[in-house]
Amino acid sequence: MFTKMTKSKRTFKIITFSLTLLILLGLITSVIASESSSAATDDNSSNDEDDVKDFEELLALDEQEDQVTEGSQVKSAEAEVLTKAQRIVPELNMDNYKRVIFDENEYVLVLGYAPWCFRSAELMPRFAEAANVLNKMGNPIVLAKIDAERYPKAAAVIGISGFPTLLLFVNGSSQVYTGGFSTEELVIWARKKTGVPIIRLNSVTEAEDFLSKSRMFVIGLFEKFEGKDYEEFVKAAAADNEIQFVETSSSEVAEALFPDVKTKGAIAFVGLVKSEPETHVAF
Repeated sequence: MFTKMTKSKRTFKIITFSLTLLILLGLITSVIASESSSAATDDNSSNDEDDVKDFEELLALDEQEDQVTEGSQVKSAEAEVLTKAQRIVPELNMDNYKRVIFDENEYVLVLGYAPWCFRSAELMPRFAEAANVLNKMGNPIVLAKIDAERYPKAAAVIGISGFPTLLLFVNGSSQVYTGGFSTEELVIWARKKTGVPIIRLNSVTEAEDFLSKSRMFVIGLFEKFEGKDYEEFVKAAAADNEIQFVETSSSEVAEALFPDVKTKGAIAFVGLVKSEPETHVAF
């Protein structure tokens, strides 16, 4: 009987040990599965984060490409405008300078420049744009340019000695340019020198268009374009090479250009408009 009990105890221990092993193996398997699942989750999370980052980077690249494209389009448009304007400006050389300046045109404004000169490069686009504006206005003046380094003999003959140099030729006789160097100032000076010292505005639409392009000007309101006051106005316009003078007989046009104008009962009114804190000055 003792032997049977001993065997039963051994059998019980073996069974208990086996169960313990099975439980341990189950726990180990569960832990491993849990870790694998966690690792997989982390990997998936990491992959998701990477995917989001990649997507954001792609969006950023697309935005950059769009900005570059828009910037390129703007620069391209500006370059096209400048190129068109520069085509209006003929290049003088030894073969054509006499014909252009002395034979074919009454008024010629010549820009003498050098390719290496910074001030020449700075002035060239303004000069070209002024040529474009004057051409659209139907002004008879021709704006031309000459590379004084490439054609030194022709430049010397017409009086180009520094860079940049601007000379106006009227029927072949030269005079020094005395105006400003913005596009607007070049246009004003050229118009005055070609016998158009005053712009006449007949409608509010014309006035608004003029106002959008001009920073400083003198406005004259006259019932009739005659008389002593008007003659003095014309003389002042012809004598001043830097400020554009405009005239009108319409009180609506005058008010569009000079809001503070008092037109009731006024036979003549003159005012200065300028791009400064005190923008309107009456005389």
